[in-house]
Amino acid sequence: MKRRGNLYAAILAGALSLFPVAAVPAERTGRTAGTTAGASSAADNAAGTTAAGPAAEQAGKPRNGSATGRAGDGTDRTGMTEDRTGIAAGSEAGAAEQSETIRSGTESAAQKRPKTKPAVRDSLRRSGRSGGIAPPSFAPERDGKRPRRLTHRIGAEFRPEHIFTINPFLRGENLAQLPVDLSLAAHLKYSFRFRPGSPADRTYGGVYQGFGIAYYDFANPQELGNPVAAYLFQGARIARLSRRLSLDYEWNFGLSFGWKPYDRDDNRLNTMMGSKINAFLNVNFFLRWMLTRELDLTFGPTLTHFSNGNTKIPNAGLNSAGIGAGLTYNFGRERAEIPQRTPAPEFRRHFSYDLVLFGSWCSKGVEVGDVLYASPDTYPVVGFNFSALYNFGYKFRAGLSLDGVYDGSANVYVPDRIAELGGGAPLEFARPTIDRQLALGLSGRAEFVMPYFTIGLGLGMNVLHKGGDLKAFYQTLTLKVGITRNAFAHIGYSLRDFHMPNFLMLGVGYRFNNKYPRHY
Repeated sequence: MKRRGNLYAAILAGALSLFPVAAVPAERTGRTAGTTAGASSAADNAAGTTAAGPAAEQAGKPRNGSATGRAGDGTDRTGMTEDRTGIAAGSEAGAAEQSETIRSGTESAAQKRPKTKPAVRDSLRRSGRSGGIAPPSFAPERDGKRPRRLTHRIGAEFRPEHIFTINPFLRGENLAQLPVDLSLAAHLKYSFRFRPGSPADRTYGGVYQGFGIAYYDFANPQELGNPVAAYLFQGARIARLSRRLSLDYEWNFGLSFGWKPYDRDDNRLNTMMGSKINAFLNVNFFLRWMLTRELDLTFGPTLTHFSNGNTKIPNAGLNSAGIGAGLTYNFGRERAEIPQRTPAPEFRRHFSYDLVLFGSWCSKGVEVGDVLYASPDTYPVVGFNFSALYNFGYKFRAGLSLDGVYDGSANVYVPDRIAELGGGAPLEFARPTIDRQLALGLSGRAEFVMPYFTIGLGLGMNVLHKGGDLKAFYQTLTLKVGITRNAFAHIGYSLRDFHMPNFLMLGVGYRFNNKYPRHY
């Protein structure tokens, strides 16, 4: 009777061992690494059957009989558990290497996987992953692809603009005897932007930058030409009006080629443009509407200016304003670009110091009586700016600048030759002494900072000078293009009294104590 009771106990113990302990839905993964949870469950299931089999066969007894005998010999449940744990540790590789994991929490696959390396098994055991916790996945985030750092797009625009007729040539004093008051332009553009939701994207309002080309028609190809512009541009969001609609801005800066300039013999009526190559500047404000997942519609006002920067006379320039309309195709855009989860890096306010060295050349017009005569010579210009600027945030800094310049055109004059002028003798232009062409000024500066580009404005007065042309209130418009983290190219334009052109400022610069975070 006692032997029969032991037999019943052993059968009950063997039956209990057939049920899985802490069944884990291993269908979460089918990887070769084998869910360690599946290994644990498989070891528990195999303790009363597979693991006991070898011992039973060695003794010449059935498997169930082996288990019964072990339990009947006084082995308690705790001892059996410890024994099964040891067996599972010894056969963990075999259990974890099955071709399929448990499907319902009670079934296990019969086929085995290739054996796991001991180093990997030990690493998993030490990290606590053998207790039913699956190892982390190192798979890319989306369809096997990592998130892209940049997104790309192309666009086309049409810009009809009204030309401000501030020059006699534009008002109708030309061969056609018609006002030149309308320009038509077609633009083709490529741009890239930072990945939506990235720190740079959130910090700068979806900023983008690129390059474009444009073809201009002024309906007067004989005297003005049909210039082609090549330019850099940058834009960003001003405000988001809805999920699909935003208010944006954009600036364009470059060169235009193919003008028909003033020529005393062949094009003498064109007193507006004096050179074949002119600077191209443009500012746009527009609404951006997301028509589809890939396609945007843009529509808004635009302002344009053409000038040679006073490098050659005449230089009246051409100014226009109108409407721009365009379509932009976004490559790989998957959803509306309005992520708000990734915080921008913290900005540390600080002072930075910019040193700029520049040079250029310019032309000069000298007034004799009530007539302005153009000097046939070009004059060198060299100078420097040293600015101390306080960085208020990512997008804005302001401060003071010490400005030194040698202007070879300053105070150039025509000697008094009244009698000879009346007789038609050619004019002679004389230069003053060098001290009348040197000046040191102080200006207030404000800069709008974006990735790669910084736009600056300056208002100043010369404090050390010998009078004449250098006794003036001057203004500067500058563009700094990043080359390295601290070095940049400098393109600027200087005016006097807001309307008189001074000179270009083409040079390089270096920024000291630059503490902007590196996130693009």
